[in-house]
Parts: sequence; C-alpha cells; structure tokens
Amino acid sequence: MRDPRVVRCTYYLESEIDPEQAAAAMAGEQSSGTFVAVPGESPRLRERHAAQVISVQELGLRSPSLPSRTPAKDVRAALAVVEFPMENIGTDLATLQTTVAGNLFELGELFACRLQDIELPKEFLAAHHGPAFGIPGTRTLLGNADGVMIGTIIKPNVGLAEDEFRLVVRELARSSIDLIKDDELMTDPAYLPLERRVAIATEEIREAEQHTGHPVMYAFNITGDLAGLQQRHDLVVQAGGRCVMLNVPIMGLPALAWLREFSAVPIHGHRAGLAGSMRAPGLGMSYRVWQQLARLAGADHLHVSGLGSKFYESDTEVAANVRSLLEPLGDFPSPVPTLSSGQNVTTPGPTYAAVGTTDLLMLAGGAVAAHPDGPAAGVRSLRAAWAAAVDGVPLEAAAHTAAQAGDPALLHAGRTFGGLA
Repeated sequence: MRDPRVVRCTYYLESEIDPEQAAAAMAGEQSSGTFVAVPGESPRLRERHAAQVISVQELGLRSPSLPSRTPAKDVRAALAVVEFPMENIGTDLATLQTTVAGNLFELGELFACRLQDIELPKEFLAAHHGPAFGIPGTRTLLGNADGVMIGTIIKPNVGLAEDEFRLVVRELARSSIDLIKDDELMTDPAYLPLERRVAIATEEIREAEQHTGHPVMYAFNITGDLAGLQQRHDLVVQAGGRCVMLNVPIMGLPALAWLREFSAVPIHGHRAGLAGSMRAPGLGMSYRVWQQLARLAGADHLHVSGLGSKFYESDTEVAANVRSLLEPLGDFPSPVPTLSSGQNVTTPGPTYAAVGTTDLLMLAGGAVAAHPDGPAAGVRSLRAAWAAAVDGVPLEAAAHTAAQAGDPALLHAGRTFGGLA
C-alpha cells in the first residue's frame, strides 16, 4: 500500500525532450527508477516507492540556462509538480535534501532544474524542533524590545587585536543597540580566538548595561569543525552570552539541527554560501524552499539580504524572502527576518512599504560605525528612520523635525548616507 503522506515539490525544468518525459526521468532518478530495468524493480515496488509527476505546465521555448553533454539551441521550459512518498524519506533532513535536491541537478536531459517550492506533510514538520526562540523569544531576551530591532557587525570584520576589539565592543554596547554580531569571516583565529572574544565582549556588555539599562545580544560566530561545535556553544553560554551564530549553508542543515538539540540561546543563522546554490535562476533551490528547511533545523534568526543592498537579489525578491519567513510553518514561532548589506536610514521607508511589518532585525555596519556623530547617534538615527517609515513621514521631513528638536542624528545620517539636503 502506498504511503498517502507525500513531499510535494514544484520544479522549474528545461529540456530538449517533451517536458513530461523530462519530469518522469527526474522523478525516476530520485526514487525507484534507473536508466535501465533492473531485477527487483517490480510493479509493487514502483507503486509503493516511485515518485509521481502530478502536473506539467509548459512555459515555451527559450535558450538553455545550463550547459550539458550535448549543446542545445532551444529548450522547452516547464513547471513540474512531483510528489515523493514520505516512506522513502522518513523525517531526516539530509535524506529529504538528497531526495528533492540531489542528483537531479546532474541529469543530462535537463538544461535547467530548480526547486521552486516544497510542501511538507505535518508528520515531517512534527518530527523537528524548529526555532526555540524566534521573534518572541528574541524580543524577550532584549528586554521586550519593541519595533524593528537594530543590530550591527564588528568592523573591521577581521584583523582587530584584543585591545582594538574591546574598544569597538565598548562603544557599540554603550550605544543602546540591540544586537552585535561577529562577521561571518570571523571564527576562531589565533590572533583573536573565540574564547578571548567571548570574555571581552561579555565583560564590556555587562559594564555597558549598568550605564544604559539596555540589554545587548552578541551573536558569537561558532562556525568551525563539527567536533568542537558543542564546546564552542558551551563556552559562549557559560560566559553569559545570549546568542550564537552559524554559517548555515557552510556547516549544513544537519549541523544546525544538531546545534538546536542543545543550544540554550538563540541561533543566528547566517546565509554565507547560499547564493552558490540559489543565484542561478535555472539551478538549485529558491529561498522559499531553503528557509523552510533552515527553520525546521532550528534557526532563530535568518538573513534575507536587504532592500537597496549591495548583493544581487532585487528588492522584490528580498521582500518575498521576508514574507516567506513570516508565513506559518507547523506550530513553530517565526524566525527573525534579518536585513543586512548596505542598510542605512534610507532603507526603512522602502522596506516597510514592501513588507508592512516591524518584526525584523536590521543589521547596519557602516550606518552605525561610520555615523559622523558616533555609533550611538547611528543607532538613534536608524530607530528614528523606522519610526518615520511606520508613521508615513518622509525621511527628510522627519530628519529636519528631529534636528529642530535638538537631535540631528537622523539629519546627519541622511546627509552622509542618503544625500539629504
């Protein structure tokens, strides 16, 4: 009897052959079939374990997105919906990824293959922990923070000596910022080991909180060898740290899921390396798919890029990334959509207009560290820019109003980063 529980996937495909045939070849490769009949491939086995092509929608002719063994001038594009029996996969994330996004990318018949969407059965969702903190837990740890949470990255991102690092953290912690994070490149170098960073940062944050009364979360990057992952997590927690960071595409979903098993603090999920499997429109998987898997594995914060950013995704795509994170997935809390890359006082307006929510973490490097009046003014300017965006007040009007009231932080930021008069 065939398992009624299925993983339903939508793929974008390109092929020279009939798209129905191409989808069937892909479904067979990823389940019970192979390129020649083999002993044991019985009708019973195919009925129970073969992936099924549910629908194919042709999209017309186009130039091939990818090379293959034989050149093709024109190929037939299509959207194919394929269902995989859950019995083949169980509830393991690595097996799921191998099934729905494994060898299929290598098939010579396909000149494009991209996993666009995935629907997982409730039994699969229930087998995973999901975010332990997400948006509500992160806000609680930040003293019931209201509105958009403001964060920054240690800059310069690599190369700081201990005394230089201490001064940077001290100034940022005293700026009443919500979150400070290591750069994705900063792991455990000999010149500034994780152990020393944790000791220095937690000391400076505790001291700053005595002055400001504002809790600060530091996301320590514990990316590295898998054998030492729990030791690095424990180092952070035992020192009083409130967050750990993992480069999820580099470490892999199983590593994230394992970290979730024992993590006592939120997991800040960085996306370094994700574009390698996502940027080409004819290959890999969409952010919509990846974020579901990362959420199941336990990420509490997930990077979405940023509107007006220096990276490749369009503002429309970034807004869709944010919305996908806020869609319900099982009974889990939503992770914090984390905006990064070139964020400054000019981006809250377009961002709020596009996504209509303040359940966000904005990471701004230069907009905080390079504010002409210092990091504290940088943080104030970003909070003021978000307040203006939510209230529907133009940035320039809000900046001049605040300056006339005695705080020129937003005006100076606008002139530095956004060309305000």
